[in-house]
Order: sequence, then C-alpha cells, then structure tokens
Amino acid sequence: MEHVEQALAEFTASRHSSAASKMDALLRIEGLSDPRVLPFLLQVAVDVQELPEVRAHVIKVLRIRHLATDERAAVGAAIGRILDDRPSAGLRVQAALTLAEFTDVEGVTRILGTVTLDDSEPVDLRYSAFTSLEQAMPRSECIDVLRQLSVDDTFDRLARRVLSTWNFQ
Repeated sequence: MEHVEQALAEFTASRHSSAASKMDALLRIEGLSDPRVLPFLLQVAVDVQELPEVRAHVIKVLRIRHLATDERAAVGAAIGRILDDRPSAGLRVQAALTLAEFTDVEGVTRILGTVTLDDSEPVDLRYSAFTSLEQAMPRSECIDVLRQLSVDDTFDRLARRVLSTWNFQ
C-alpha cells in the first residue's frame, strides 16, 4: 500500500479513537501532496459524526492550504455546509470566520448574510459572519446585507460604518 493510502486508511481505522490519535493521523495526511488529500479533508470537515475538535482542525488546515481556483470553490461550499448543518457553536463560529477567505466563491456571501441577518442566531456567530462579510469588500450581495443590517438593533452602527467606509450609504 502506498504512503497516501496507508495514511488515509490509518485515519479511517481510527474512527472510534480519541481526538489526539485522529489528529496525529491528520498531521501526516495534511502535509501530503496528492490529489486524494483535499477530497478526504473535505469529507472529514463535513462529517457530522466526526469529533468537533477534529473537524475544527481540518477547517484550520483548509483555511491556510494553498488552493487552486476550482479547489477554492469546493472548500468554500463545504465550509458553508458546516454553517448550514448547525454543528457545535464553536465549530460554526470557526466556519463563519474561515469563510472570510472564500467570499469570492459562489454562495458564500449568501450564507454569511443569512447567518448575520438571523437574529435568532447567537450574537457571536452573527458577529463572526458579519466580520467575514466586511472583509469581502463592496459587492452587491454584501452591500444589500449591510443595508438590511443598518436597521438591525445589534449591528446598525457597525453596518452603517462599513457602508460609509465603502462609500455606500
């Protein structure tokens, strides 16, 4: 069995192992340069049965990984799914913050806007999504969301400040 297959099989075999042993296996996998690694990492990131700390680690890896354009789309979509799947609060916050790196990916701004505008969501999650939108720069989708937030009890001043900075009122 080649090195990549062995590393992937080792992680898969550790399905019911501790987070520490899974992290050890992930550390070996994430450094490998093989086309099978990214799909594997995406699968781990969106796996609702996986331990939250393992998924969080993979999200961090995906955030800093050098990605081709088509890979960016896959990663942005996968991390967006994590927000929609409603895993642990901490994992959702991390996903929202990571999406700042993927606001150029189709659908990411919409997901961030939906979370930011939903006043039933925890304020720290909404704020994380807001800061990711702020980093997106002035795009029509972002401007629309910020205009809606400019009358929101929680984000009104922040949204107006960003719109002003972007020269949109």
